[in-house]
Amino acid sequence: MATTPAVDAARKPHMGWGGLANISFGFFGIQIGFVLQNSNMSRIFQTVGASLDDLPALWVAAPLTGLVVQPIIGHLSDKTWNRFGRRRPYFMTGALLAALSLFLMPLAPAFAAPLLFAAALLWVLDASLNIAMEPFRAFVGDMLDRSQHATGYAVQTAFIGAGAVVAAIFPWLLEQFGVSNVAPAGQIPDTVRWSFWAGAVALFCAIGWTVITTREYSPEEMARFEAERAVEAGAPVRALAAKSYGSALLWVAAGAVVAVLVAPLGLEKEIYLLGGLLATYGLLSAIAISMAKQGRSANMLSSIVGDFSGMPETMKRLALVQFFSWSALFIMWIYSGPIVSQYFYGSADPTTAAYNEGANWWNLIYTVQNGVAAIAALALLPVMSRKLGKAKTHMTCLLLGAAGFLGYFVLRDPALLIVCEILKGIAWASILAMPYAILASSLPQAKLGIYMGLFNIFIVVPQLLVATVMGSVMKAFFPGDPIWTMLFAAAAWALAAFAMLRVEVPGENSQETANA
Repeated sequence: MATTPAVDAARKPHMGWGGLANISFGFFGIQIGFVLQNSNMSRIFQTVGASLDDLPALWVAAPLTGLVVQPIIGHLSDKTWNRFGRRRPYFMTGALLAALSLFLMPLAPAFAAPLLFAAALLWVLDASLNIAMEPFRAFVGDMLDRSQHATGYAVQTAFIGAGAVVAAIFPWLLEQFGVSNVAPAGQIPDTVRWSFWAGAVALFCAIGWTVITTREYSPEEMARFEAERAVEAGAPVRALAAKSYGSALLWVAAGAVVAVLVAPLGLEKEIYLLGGLLATYGLLSAIAISMAKQGRSANMLSSIVGDFSGMPETMKRLALVQFFSWSALFIMWIYSGPIVSQYFYGSADPTTAAYNEGANWWNLIYTVQNGVAAIAALALLPVMSRKLGKAKTHMTCLLLGAAGFLGYFVLRDPALLIVCEILKGIAWASILAMPYAILASSLPQAKLGIYMGLFNIFIVVPQLLVATVMGSVMKAFFPGDPIWTMLFAAAAWALAAFAMLRVEVPGENSQETANA
């Protein structure tokens, strides 16, 4: 039953559509989990007593867990090999924990401190989803020849879009079948409750399908495939050992300055977290440099810090693009539901029918964004990439997405938001596919997991900044008026688009790239 392509001594064999589907089907379930989280957690937090101003601080769990988990899982999965494989043990560990978290989340109101329970469970859920998700990015690179990387990530994006559609539309569908979408104060509506429970089953089964139907290449096979791109494992740690402690001290100082300025400037308390993260990174860097200077090249901390400081140039330039791209997305996930309810349906009270009607409309039109992404990944992006190249394709898609965010700011007819979601869906497809297609063929296979994990730091860091800073900005300049966040999001995607001008795609005009 497992996908077991014949092994060639020189390169990985071409994989058919069935094999491409099997290696990425688990992402269908992972995305169901992420969208249930992203679409409903603000609603759940408000239901159990959180105010609009509290939302960014409560949401900080998601990016913070990703920041910690993804590099660690990437590093460990690169070095794992047992009878279950290299990446698959992490798939199943994440699936089990995420399914349990999804099952428990709707039960938060039954606990003595429901808001605290929901916030803590969000940490567990996001960590579990990251444990399962991070190896999937490297898994495509593991299983496919470089000539199929772009196709592989396009198929993965299609499953991401399909999973998001299912998760986002499910509460609305349940309401159409008579399931209650309104609950007493402090209780979670049945539409949300049953969506989380169904999502737990779907996530576990989808990841299980990938685990059952795939066979990973052995370390010996991977060594033959990647002989031309073999890397010397100890080089980043030796480079780290040659560094001084100055940069680490600067990070610590920056964190201290941020923390000291919170009280005098009247900033939100979440800014302390930002200062703490800066200082913590500085301390960890200093420890990693010290261990490297002592010749302890096998430790995980020095390896991760060394690989981070020695990232390939293309990856560094794409990091800025990712920073602005995901800043906008995190703004969208936090504020879009409340914005649709408040500005398009006239209610900011989560106990009213109008608020919940707006929340369900947001869930429904979010399916448009993800449905468009699924289609665009397979039908639009390959055509644009061949005609414009990967860099210009990504730039164009990001500008279309910026126009979609701007529509939220200027429109007031909820039906017209569908157009905005179409534009954002095209950008979303590109964000999920193009950066990884650009990177995968240039990264050494032996470090694919850690580099993909480090690359995702530039997904979670902007989310942390939004979670810690956006609350202070909104409270200071736009109290009770969250529609302005959509203007911030539009500007962020426009900046990401222009940052693509600095990204050079290696071999853009080569025959291999053209065939990809």
